[in-house]
Amino acid sequence: MDHLDEIRRRIIRHAGPNGRPLWTEGVLTFVSDRVTEPMGTVTEPVLTLVAQGTKRTMLGDHVFEHSPGKISVVTVDLPLTGHITEASPSKPFLALGLRLEPATIAQLLVEGGPGPIRPHDGPGMQISDADDKLLDALVRLLRLLDEPRDLRVLGPSVRREIHWRLLNSPQAALMRQAGTADSRLALVAAAIAWIKNRYDQVIRIDDLAADIGTSVSTLNRHFRTVTAMSPLQYQKQIRLQRARAALVSAPHDVAAVGYSVGYDNPSQFSREYRRMFGAPPGQDALRLQNASIVQE
Repeated sequence: MDHLDEIRRRIIRHAGPNGRPLWTEGVLTFVSDRVTEPMGTVTEPVLTLVAQGTKRTMLGDHVFEHSPGKISVVTVDLPLTGHITEASPSKPFLALGLRLEPATIAQLLVEGGPGPIRPHDGPGMQISDADDKLLDALVRLLRLLDEPRDLRVLGPSVRREIHWRLLNSPQAALMRQAGTADSRLALVAAAIAWIKNRYDQVIRIDDLAADIGTSVSTLNRHFRTVTAMSPLQYQKQIRLQRARAALVSAPHDVAAVGYSVGYDNPSQFSREYRRMFGAPPGQDALRLQNASIVQE
């Protein structure tokens, strides 16, 4: 049995019920037997491996296609919209995830010494093929899920190895930025945290730039490179994604949901919601209630 076959079998064994992602000690296992509607989420730093099926993810104008054997790396909190495009009861979509740890990356960079890595000059998400060494480490991590005591003792070293494999993969430049405190990615991460704490408030870019210690022009340039959007567009994405999640359980309370995410004008909320999701809030929420949805 090759590594990917074993990963598929173990994902099915450990996945949560009813198509819900299950996190165990920082390890995600997920199974879905159906395609899903596009849904938005703010994704934290994570490694994801698709073992079976396909998925499409959008970050602004960037479109990422996930297929079996592909890994995606997200190194900063990003507002992504994704949906499963290939899955069935006989051949479900299978995915494995691992939370990334910037502190571990930084430590490995010190221990490993300098390497010939080009600077990363793209968004804070990349997709590439998983090599055999990385798949081997992921298999060993999944095996530890069967042994809770072994997982507590041996899990940290395997997770550390996975981070090292990523630092020596096509994702190396992006991973290196995630572990470097003075990198562009660190600046954008600080800006993202600032916005997320104030997503339902009126914000001024001048205040944001001053609080994180940079100029407005530098902030806007780096923020757009990493997230594919401006800081204000990022805030709007978070507002509307959170509103959409709330409306699934309260489709008839559109105005209250709009106010809860920072909109003072219900008409503006409905207009911007429709522009982003293609339908008015109440109509979209009712459609989602009747559709196959997986919110990751």
